[in-house]
Amino acid sequence: MVGRIRERQELEASLSADEAQLIAVCGRRRVGKTYLVRESFHGKFFFEHAGIMHGTMFEQLAEFADSLRRAGLKDVPELGGWREAFNELERLIATGRGKGKKVVFIDEMPWMDTPKSGFLKAFEVFWNGWCSGRKDVVFVICGSATSWIVKKVFRNKGGLYNRATGRIFLEPFTLSECRELMESRGIELGDDDLAEAYMIFGGVPYYWTLLTKGRSLAQNIDQLCFAAKGKLRQEFGELYASLFENGGMHLKLIQELARHKNGMTQKELLAAAGVSSGGNGKRYLEELEQSGFVRKFTSYGKRKRDSQYQLIDCFTLFHLKFIGGESNPDEQYWQHSVNSPKVNAWRGLAFERVCFWHVRQIKKALGVSGVVTQVYCWRHVADDVYPVGAQIDMLIERADHVVNVCEMKFSARPFSIDKDYLERLKSKMGAFEQVTKTRSAIHLTFVTTAGLLQNKYSGIVQSEVTFDDLIAAPPAR
Repeated sequence: MVGRIRERQELEASLSADEAQLIAVCGRRRVGKTYLVRESFHGKFFFEHAGIMHGTMFEQLAEFADSLRRAGLKDVPELGGWREAFNELERLIATGRGKGKKVVFIDEMPWMDTPKSGFLKAFEVFWNGWCSGRKDVVFVICGSATSWIVKKVFRNKGGLYNRATGRIFLEPFTLSECRELMESRGIELGDDDLAEAYMIFGGVPYYWTLLTKGRSLAQNIDQLCFAAKGKLRQEFGELYASLFENGGMHLKLIQELARHKNGMTQKELLAAAGVSSGGNGKRYLEELEQSGFVRKFTSYGKRKRDSQYQLIDCFTLFHLKFIGGESNPDEQYWQHSVNSPKVNAWRGLAFERVCFWHVRQIKKALGVSGVVTQVYCWRHVADDVYPVGAQIDMLIERADHVVNVCEMKFSARPFSIDKDYLERLKSKMGAFEQVTKTRSAIHLTFVTTAGLLQNKYSGIVQSEVTFDDLIAAPPAR
């Protein structure tokens, strides 16, 4: 198994706990939650069940009854509600033999909480009234709808308040882990292909496992994303439908953010997408953030209430740029377009997103892993204070009174700074210094895929972060 060391240790440790354990595992679809749980417990579950996507209450109950029967419970009646269902689970656990821990695993629990079903209340009664008093139960719940688990379990203000003994947010793989995964499957990817694959798939392990040995990366992308029956051809629609009850509203927000690469304020975004600025709009944004599709960030020198949202999910960006809206695509589009202006422009934006996912590695390369930092962006519209506009996509403000102004450049060859670009850099840094009135030292930092070409203009750069730094293992959390 690749990575997930800390998460595996937490799950395995639950087997030696002295009291009942309630562990919630959440993370976006395809990130490997179910695989992690099964591998950590070696597939040895006392009871296992999975919710049904878009299933009605009675369909969910019928499937739960079948899971009880598969686990060996006799005389399971037709279930009329969740109180009765959990009573039957009590009966199964109580009559179970053996002295070891009884691991109960319910996958995709959010799907079981259908409207007006009373599911959550029944689970609260089951856990508080019976299960939590036992010392032999490890209860693991899992779900791709991260927002449901956060709201209904972690932030529960009723019977489940503070009941979760373990909380695991499963994050996408890093570049380092993706390379390790590919090597474990006998697939060798050069640095350029590794970077491009990450810009398409992000760190979602399932997508990487679909790559076929013996094909070039471009052939794999065509086969998966552009072929009529490609395994990822319909993934985008299924992804959002599986996570959000009202996925259409989330998609409106995502599509609007895709048109504004530098981000938008909440007010700007909701207005542009035609989404109510009331409680629902705010909730949709929070759910997208919790699921890892967007990031909420503050511009340098701005207040938190002026925070902006930015689309950072690599696969979503790739789909909206190249796949969405194409009813009859060229099934060899990627091979035919690999060096087109459209693809090259996308690479520049996508590489910035890769860098956002690897801030810890960037800090490690700069030697500031142990320094308190804040990551910002900054944008200035020309005014009387400074007559030239400027945009900085990543600023790392450090507690040691240094600000790293990061320029992120994707290039097949070492990136070369020429005279014109040097002047633009000086203007950008001058704008930042004059407008913000910062008293910190400003270090221009280049994050590149192929390094920086040393010439008479490159002396302005204080520090470099290379692709080798990005694929290094991050420091421990």
